[in-house]
Amino acid sequence: MSVVGPIGLSVRDRTLEADTQAGLTAVEEGLLEATKSDVPFITGAAQHLMRAGGKRFRPLLVLLAAQFGDPYAPGVVPSAVVVELTHLATLYHDDVMDEADVRRGVASANARWGNSVAVLTGDFLFARASHILADLGPEAVRIQAEAFERLVTGQILETAGPRDGQDPIEHYLDVLQGKTGSLVAVSGRFGAMMSGADESVVSILTQYGERLGIAFQLADDVLDIASDSHESGKTPGTDLREGIATLPVLHLRARAEASGSAEDRELCELLTADLSDDGLHGEVLRRLRAHPALEQARQDTLRYAEEARAMLAPLPEGAAKAALEGLCDAVVHRAG
Repeated sequence: MSVVGPIGLSVRDRTLEADTQAGLTAVEEGLLEATKSDVPFITGAAQHLMRAGGKRFRPLLVLLAAQFGDPYAPGVVPSAVVVELTHLATLYHDDVMDEADVRRGVASANARWGNSVAVLTGDFLFARASHILADLGPEAVRIQAEAFERLVTGQILETAGPRDGQDPIEHYLDVLQGKTGSLVAVSGRFGAMMSGADESVVSILTQYGERLGIAFQLADDVLDIASDSHESGKTPGTDLREGIATLPVLHLRARAEASGSAEDRELCELLTADLSDDGLHGEVLRRLRAHPALEQARQDTLRYAEEARAMLAPLPEGAAKAALEGLCDAVVHRAG
């Protein structure tokens, strides 16, 4: 058994392991090439987050999905590069919107070069992704455009907040379907489609990707609170400090509203305080880690991961299907 990729996927088949490792290496080479510019400054900014690492979760899914057709088909690796470039571009824009100082353990692009450079670098990466897509055909361009529309819609919904009377948890999950689920769904779709897999397989892996993407983000929500390490790529409690209400916080608020518990209401009030104070931040983290709301978020993560696993049932048994099931296990493991 070997571990493939930073997410820690266990692969038991040597041929699949070799294919996947070779594919990920080719993706890295493609990313390096796609982020080069005749202007050295642009190259440095465009490669800043790429060189900082990352899980390469989306390219990995492309490569595994391609196993249900011809994994060596010429469009597989370029489509994996496209989804990762798109993901990287959104990180540059997200950090500007969130006024983040750190990403993947290094200074964010906006902290290092300012908001304008960060936004324009994200645009540069989108442009390079579009250039690669043009060689993959009009259907690939259409699929990417639809996914990008969903991604942006999710971001706008997050910014606007829940509409009057809408359940904040329902709204949050809607946001994740667009912001995260859409691009992970495209990863499964591109891999199957570019490999020439049957349409039924393409549909299955698209739906699988959407659910897995949501589970992956919910696992990050749990990690942000539960982890004492940097497993999530961020300092624990970063979302809390930045005032971002992730699923555990939303569950806490719902419980406080439903039960009227004085302790829950007090914790909700602490969440609105200035959590730049390390002592207060540590106290809030400690109390959230012991709160049932965190376990509720874990159960939601498990539910989406199990829904993703269930989507795979019609696929033929084999190493590729086992690896996709392993991705579900890896996501659940991240959430504890």
